[in-house]
Amino acid sequence: MALPKSVKIVEVGPRDGLQNEKATVTTDQKVALIERLAAAGLQAVEAGSFVSPKWVPQMADSADVLRRIQRQPGTSYPCLTPNMKGFEAAMDCGVEEIAIFGAASESFSRKNINCSIDESLARFADVCDAARAKNIRIRGYVSCVLGCPYEGDIAPEAVADVSAKMLELGCYEVSLGDTIGVGTPERTKRLIETVAKVVPITRLAGHFHDTYGQALANIYAAMEMGVSVFDSSIAGLGGCPYAKGASGNVATEDVLYMLQGCGVETGVDFDQILQAGWFISDVIGRVPVSRVSLAMKAKV
Repeated sequence: MALPKSVKIVEVGPRDGLQNEKATVTTDQKVALIERLAAAGLQAVEAGSFVSPKWVPQMADSADVLRRIQRQPGTSYPCLTPNMKGFEAAMDCGVEEIAIFGAASESFSRKNINCSIDESLARFADVCDAARAKNIRIRGYVSCVLGCPYEGDIAPEAVADVSAKMLELGCYEVSLGDTIGVGTPERTKRLIETVAKVVPITRLAGHFHDTYGQALANIYAAMEMGVSVFDSSIAGLGGCPYAKGASGNVATEDVLYMLQGCGVETGVDFDQILQAGWFISDVIGRVPVSRVSLAMKAKV
């Protein structure tokens, strides 16, 4: 199948990335990062998470961040809202898109959010009802779609079941997450083929971690299946605290370089993304987890 002519990148670094970094990042620095990413032309920049600061201390200032960012026309700033308290806090900051998250693995669901898959989806029902009533867009995340640290391989049918239920809750899009990065291209294709039987391919996104160096290959495979939305993290920020050894999401710089080389349009300024990645890497005091970024930095 031909590759899509254009791809939408959902930048998850300021939330999914930073929440798992140990270095302290100030509100000013988060605002600066988000504004740099939006200025580069990204259509979606995940900006915060309205969860208990006890569990995710790095996101404790999400309300301040959302109030202070200068919003770019054409860019959405989705935020995670796992419950009604989080949803109401997000509404107070002018959030126009929320995200909910579930898992395709029962064990991961219990370890991550202390409840079964069905219980987790039931918890989101009130949030989704309230969001639909206010015309707030809802995006769904499904974790462990290609493997679980506790259960091993996950059946594609289990992923399809959770994805269909998220659609029923009102999600406009479901992002399939390879949380521990164990997927390979052919397994990715089989997964998408199965899920697409119950969720239209135009409403699926890919979220690949690069633990085993397979993320770019999996993105390419997903594009061959017709998927045209992918999550990525600037400078390869973050990981997963509930998945031991899992490295961060695939780096935005690496995804952009591949897409440019394939002639796939993104509307994103590559040079500005490189600068944003170097900025946040300096802030947290480590080199980018992006081969493209490191190669380009060596040329400067």
